[in-house]
Amino acid sequence: MNISEAVAARILELCAAKRITVNKLSNISGVTQSTVNDIVNHRAKNIGIVTIKKLCDGLEITITDFFDTASFRELEQELY
Repeated sequence: MNISEAVAARILELCAAKRITVNKLSNISGVTQSTVNDIVNHRAKNIGIVTIKKLCDGLEITITDFFDTASFRELEQELY
């Protein structure tokens, strides 16, 4: 799993836990629907931290909460 896949999976996990749709997350976070869709459908490769922070605000969690999972701790270094 790479970082963009981990971010997408985490967003979907958090939406499921909060029982909201990706569309609802877009509305409450102020991130455009197309951007959120690009992230969760693995079309966005370079997801900015500002975007992640807005999504976290919409989910009412901290950035630390977002990244504090085994998926992120176990990521291997990506070399491009």
